[in-house]
Amino acid sequence: MTSVKGSEMTTAEVAPAEVDVAIVGAGMAGTTLAMVLGKAGRKVALIDPHRIHHDEFRAEKIGADQMQLFTRLGLEEAVMRHVTPVSSIHVFRLGQLFAREQKWEYSFSYGSLINGLRDALPREVPITVGKVAEVSTGPDRQRLVLADGSVINARLLVVATGYSEAVRRAVGVERIELSKAHSLSIGFDLAIPPHECAYQAVTCYGKRAADRVAYLTVFPLGNKMRANMFVYRTVAEQWTRDFRENPQKMLNQLMPEISAQCGDFAVAGPVEVRQINLTTTQGHRRDGVVFVGDAFWTTCPTPGVGIGRVMVDVERLCTVHIPAWLATPGMAADKIGAYYDDPVKVASDEAGMRVSLYAKQITTETGLEWRARRLRNNAARQLMIIGRRVRHLGLRREPGMA
Repeated sequence: MTSVKGSEMTTAEVAPAEVDVAIVGAGMAGTTLAMVLGKAGRKVALIDPHRIHHDEFRAEKIGADQMQLFTRLGLEEAVMRHVTPVSSIHVFRLGQLFAREQKWEYSFSYGSLINGLRDALPREVPITVGKVAEVSTGPDRQRLVLADGSVINARLLVVATGYSEAVRRAVGVERIELSKAHSLSIGFDLAIPPHECAYQAVTCYGKRAADRVAYLTVFPLGNKMRANMFVYRTVAEQWTRDFRENPQKMLNQLMPEISAQCGDFAVAGPVEVRQINLTTTQGHRRDGVVFVGDAFWTTCPTPGVGIGRVMVDVERLCTVHIPAWLATPGMAADKIGAYYDDPVKVASDEAGMRVSLYAKQITTETGLEWRARRLRNNAARQLMIIGRRVRHLGLRREPGMA
């Protein structure tokens, strides 16, 4: 702890900061929430242990529908500075080219995007760098004491700490695991540069339930080709150790149909692996505090709904609930319950969990029902592939057609 001479106060004696909303955690949820509230004139404290977000393998793509959520919140310009747009994706199923999708996706490095959003924060919302040492909540005021002794008083506390448990435990809220070690997200760079890749972006789905592979997606990220693979395995499995040791060999065995287009799967740099658990929260309905994004509810990244679900939380808080809460006295649990009962939020959370569970079942389950579903789906896809080939053959034979 530092002190100064004369009549000036020591750090511990500095008057507490008084704000409308204190947000703990400056990741995707916390930073975007602080940006929108700050632009609306709210007094906000955004607290994180680090001013610069470290490199971290997390979400690396935003879909067009998710980008619309950023747009509605006035954040599109800040986000677009840090993404690589993709408009054409070749999709492979059953070992064959299945479709060419014309749609927009946006790839990004999570750390770079979060740091870019932090840099775009309004001047009135600086990041308070520090760790929360004590938390006390109540129906009127919330009090945070940081490790350096400084104090922040707020009407509302927002916990946006993702998977971190420190603040959750300090508040007394429990995380409930619904599916432990549900899936693995694997990320790595390919040695081939974007201009040498046969396709702008590729998605290749697993072919056999025994492989436990959902899909591989390859996409440009700046001046490199990035790959994300989603599998239903665990970190401790021999398969995972083998993949880390020789990803090129295993990818060529799993997906030979796109090997040539992706530079024979030569990998540049390390293979990053992230284990995913599906979780919910218990005991969160309490005075003065609200949980947002992955701090409240975690789903699987395989269906690609995670960022959308987080931004739905942010959008509902910014545009509906926090303005209403701050307009009236108090911050009791029954008042905050309107957010957890919000039909838009509830539908978003439940849909995210539902598709997370279904994606694993349709990929890996070996019971009769799931085998029949896969057979039906694959038969329909095979017919679509045959139909497209017949149409293309007809076009080539049509007189006068190029």
